[in-house]
Amino acid sequence: MYAGYSGGPLWDRGREAVVGMVVATHLTAGGAAPGSAGVLYAIGLPAIEAELPELPPLAVPMAGSGRQQMLMVLEQLLQGSESVRRCEERLSGKLRRTSVQQAADCHRLLTLAVGVRRGVPELLEVVREHLADMGAGGVHESGSLYDRLVSAARVVSAREMLTAQQRRDLVGLLKYCHADPTELMRAVLPYADEYPAVHGLVDVTDLMEGYDPPPGQRMPPLLQAVVRIALTECSAGNPVAQDLDAWVARVALRLGIPQAAVDQFREDARPAARELPTVPVGPRIQVELLPLSPGHRFTYQIWVWNGDGRHEVVAVQDSEVSSDQVVADIRTVLRNEVHEHADQALVEFFVAPAWLWLEVDTWQVTDDTDDDGDFFLGISRPVVMRSSGRTRETFARWKRRTEALSSSPPLVLDHRSTSSVVAQARLEATPDAGVVIMCCEQQHQSRVLRQCLQAGVHTVLWHRQNHDTDTAKWLLDLLQEIRHSDLPETVRMERARALADPDCLTHHGRRLSLLYDGPDHRPPPLAPDAWALTQP
Repeated sequence: MYAGYSGGPLWDRGREAVVGMVVATHLTAGGAAPGSAGVLYAIGLPAIEAELPELPPLAVPMAGSGRQQMLMVLEQLLQGSESVRRCEERLSGKLRRTSVQQAADCHRLLTLAVGVRRGVPELLEVVREHLADMGAGGVHESGSLYDRLVSAARVVSAREMLTAQQRRDLVGLLKYCHADPTELMRAVLPYADEYPAVHGLVDVTDLMEGYDPPPGQRMPPLLQAVVRIALTECSAGNPVAQDLDAWVARVALRLGIPQAAVDQFREDARPAARELPTVPVGPRIQVELLPLSPGHRFTYQIWVWNGDGRHEVVAVQDSEVSSDQVVADIRTVLRNEVHEHADQALVEFFVAPAWLWLEVDTWQVTDDTDDDGDFFLGISRPVVMRSSGRTRETFARWKRRTEALSSSPPLVLDHRSTSSVVAQARLEATPDAGVVIMCCEQQHQSRVLRQCLQAGVHTVLWHRQNHDTDTAKWLLDLLQEIRHSDLPETVRMERARALADPDCLTHHGRRLSLLYDGPDHRPPPLAPDAWALTQP
């Protein structure tokens, strides 16, 4: 850039504020001195903000709506310079700013808050903590003034209700939840004419921060949404529900909402919460399978998961054994380790992507000496494949597709998608498709499966042998009129129907495979790090 003052602030003496930025150019003609500069024009702040939306708020803090009201209440709440200084030091520390210490006043306190993202909720938290430090019931003794401060803060910062830490905690909990985002918005905002497109519960709760409660209600829509999510997870046996309830209680206290109002809303919302889709609560037998080439001998360990929070290793096989020994150990675990609903247990095989072709649903154990007789795994229990190769790089897309399962149609990858480039392009073009019907020749199936895993696909259904148009249509029809959570049981019944008719060797259920790989209940060694999903 040429020498001069291009980029300097444009000061308006009447407003006593910066209103734009100067643009200058180097002058070399017309008798100007060498190296001198002249003004061409100035750019106003609205134009700059439109081009740079990530800029922090304007540094003219008292000009916005509600800020003088908030300043007035602060001056009444914080009596004396020592109270203001303590709050300013605490807020500066939370926002990672330098404290002005003895020079602090209420004007500086509010200026600091409105100049930082989520600074106003942080200021409310600092004031609440200070009032509590003044003595038992400090907030309650100043209740009406504090309520006025909260109301003014909603005017000043309408889109921000939570502190950065509260938001981070909520996002970390939501990654374990499965409530339907669209149904949740309809339940919380029934009066809305239309709903914006959202891609999961994190988006929904971010949207809810901008809504105030309807007249006559104390609970803001954000807390209503989290309570409903907790009820849904509780009905599914998900232990995260208790943490969500604790989060609501903590935030409600800080927003001045009585616990009685939270409890009353929870009781009123219980019937509606049961209408939201839930995840199955049956136990799971999880086999971390390590095949040895060419896939006839195996080592493994077996985990048991149930809705009560149990998730532990119950069997380990370090020496090489055949598939019938794997099935025998699974049957032993079902007998000895699963104490409730063993007949509903879902059997999950975690394998490396290269081994997803294994026909584990056909494995069986035959033992004439056993009182229970033969045990055919694929028709006795729902059997699904899961990948042990999920990585943190695919976790975000995996989460997005999972949350869109109830609203996105299945994607068919047929013989035209056997090229990795084509398969990847089709998957990228449909980022919400969580279910894929794979219908291609057997030698291409591993390649297509790898592309599905890389794209974060949750569910892949395919026939290991047939790949014609009729097979693709039959697989699509199989998905109609059933919930996604019913798919493993539906596939089990098709396998049973195929074996029930020994004369029909062409029944599709004979060689049906299902990859059913949600981001929930993964054994600790195979669970991806939550990484960025826990960040605000």
